Amino acid sequence: MTAAPEDEVLHRVDNGVAWITLNRPEAMNAVTWDQRERIIGLLAEASADPAVRAVVLTATGKGFCAGADLRSGSGGSSGGAPAAERVAGDVARMIRLGAQRLITAVLDCEKPILAAVNGTAAGIGAHLALACDLVIAAEPARFIEVFVRRGLVPDGGGAYLLPRLVGPQKAKELMFFGDALPAADAERLGLVNKVVPAEELEATARAWAERLAQGPTRALALTKQLVNASLDGDRATALAAEATAQEINMTTADANEGVASFVERRTPKYLGR
Repeated sequence: MTAAPEDEVLHRVDNGVAWITLNRPEAMNAVTWDQRERIIGLLAEASADPAVRAVVLTATGKGFCAGADLRSGSGGSSGGAPAAERVAGDVARMIRLGAQRLITAVLDCEKPILAAVNGTAAGIGAHLALACDLVIAAEPARFIEVFVRRGLVPDGGGAYLLPRLVGPQKAKELMFFGDALPAADAERLGLVNKVVPAEELEATARAWAERLAQGPTRALALTKQLVNASLDGDRATALAAEATAQEINMTTADANEGVASFVERRTPKYLGR
């Protein structure tokens, strides 16, 4: 499988922030399989690179991500080969290796990820944004659980993510009807942290991401892990994980710096280590 052309997924690192930008505006940034592979690879690199301390996921044009590119024939979500050519197991395998791997890569990335949603986020595109740790949306942005419009079951972790964010009843409403949810309503429901005018999106995302990049990176990674797992286990498991995370974190230079700066009444200088 060939990698997506670099101009279809732009990447740069600036002031400790990795910017990953979907760049197929003519297709409303519907993602192909190859683009997914590149994003997954870039997120793995971000986890392993000490110079990267936060990630911004965004897009060019009027759409953040219109879902999987069903017209490309590259599958990855609920598209791919015509039904007559499929055998049992093909679709499940395609989803596991495509949409689910993409969402898992976001959830498991060891650096905080901020979605800067510039426009429509539909289907797997909505789930891609909602899997991020923080979401800033431009005022024209919309979130659409588009699957029902195509007679499909939500994939890409949607039925896992949405109930945890808005509760089961609201999640069912969004998924049963497939209505477009404006950015302001998404903020009211807790799907979005902040809504800003379109012309302020990049600057706001940069300010938030650079603030994250100046923080205690390993503590943020452990906090992300604890919060993401918090709704999946019982109290004893959560408290044990919390104690273990704190034990691990206290071995880091940043934790020692944080305590020292408090004692010395000065601003901490975190190095991400």
